[in-house]
Amino acid sequence: MQDKAIKSASATGQKTHIRELSINFEQWYTVARSTEVQSQPRAVILWHRAIVLFRDSAGKINALEDRCPHRQVKLSHGKIKGDLIECAYHGWRLNASGECAEVDYLAENQKLPNCKIRSYPVKEQNGFIWLFPGDATQAEKTNLLDLPEWEHLNYIATVSVIDCQTHYSFLIENLMDMYHGHLHEDLQAWANPVLDTLAEDEHQVTARYQAQSYYKIDKIWSISQLFFKSLRKLHPEPLDVSYVYPHWVSTLGNDFKIYCLVCPVSETATRAYLIHFTSLNAFWRLHKLPVWFRKFIKDSCFGAAQKLLDGLVRQDVLMIEEEQQAFLQNSERKSYELNRALGSVQKLMRSQAENG
Repeated sequence: MQDKAIKSASATGQKTHIRELSINFEQWYTVARSTEVQSQPRAVILWHRAIVLFRDSAGKINALEDRCPHRQVKLSHGKIKGDLIECAYHGWRLNASGECAEVDYLAENQKLPNCKIRSYPVKEQNGFIWLFPGDATQAEKTNLLDLPEWEHLNYIATVSVIDCQTHYSFLIENLMDMYHGHLHEDLQAWANPVLDTLAEDEHQVTARYQAQSYYKIDKIWSISQLFFKSLRKLHPEPLDVSYVYPHWVSTLGNDFKIYCLVCPVSETATRAYLIHFTSLNAFWRLHKLPVWFRKFIKDSCFGAAQKLLDGLVRQDVLMIEEEQQAFLQNSERKSYELNRALGSVQKLMRSQAENG
C-alpha cells in the first residue's frame, strides 16, 4: 500500500513526506537476535511483510512468508518437524523453499498441492538474524553491517531492544542529533557536543562532534564508573555518529562503540536493537591471560551496562513517540531545525527509499 502511494505521489509530482517514506528493500535488515529463534517458529514483521523464522534440524535459519498457502493462516502458530515447518491448522508441512512437502491426509490418488510461498534470503551473523526483503539475486552482492566487536574478546556487550510506535526516521534523527543529550540527565554519557564535520555520500552520513565524555575506561576499577556517578569526570572526547543506511554506528572516544540495527515495521512502528560495547583494549595485561579466561570475563560481563542503556532507550522512546503523535495530529505543522546533520540524514533516507 505504501509503495503504491509513493509511486502515485511521484506520478503527480508530489513528494512523499519524510515521515511516510518506505524503505530500500535491497538492503539487509536485522529482524531478530539469534537467541530469539530456538525450537519454535518466530513471527517478525519487516515493513508490512509478515515473515516466519525457523531453524531446521541442523540449526540453520530459514525465513518464509508467514502464511500457509492452504488457508492463509500464520505458519508461526505451528511447529518444526525436522527440516519442515508444520501449519497448526491442518498440519501441512512446508520446506525451506516455501513448497508443500507433506500432507498426512493426502489420498493415494492425490498429488501434493502445487503451491509455493515466498522464501527470503537470511543470514545469521554476530549474534543476530539478518533478512534481505528485496530481489533475492541481489542479496549476495549486498554487504550487511559487520559487528566485529561481538566476537572480539576485548569488548563487553550489552543489548537493549527498542520497540517504538514511530516511523523509523524519528529514531534515526534522534540518534544522529547529539544535542539531545540534555534529555538524559543522570544517564548522560556525553556533554557539551559541538558539530565539527559532516561527511555524506549515497550510502551514509557521518557527523563528528567535539564533545566531553563522563567515562574513561583505562584501569580495571574504572569500569565501576558505569555504576557510580560520583566516579565520573568530564574529559574531551570525539563523538562520531554515522547513519550507514539503514543502520546506525557511533564511537565515543576509544572506550565505547554503539550500533543500532533497525527493523522498520510500518509507517508508525519500528523495532531496533541497540548494542553497546565497552572496550577493554586499555588493559594490556588482560590480553596476556589465557583465551578461555578472557572469554569467561566477556561472557560474565555481558549486559554490564543494561540499566544505563535501558534507561536511555526509555527516555528517547518517550520523546520520539510524542513526535510521531504530533505529526499524526497535524502533519502540516512546520518544525524548525538547527542541526545541519539532520538535513543530510533526511536526504539519504529519501534517496534510498526512492531508489530501492
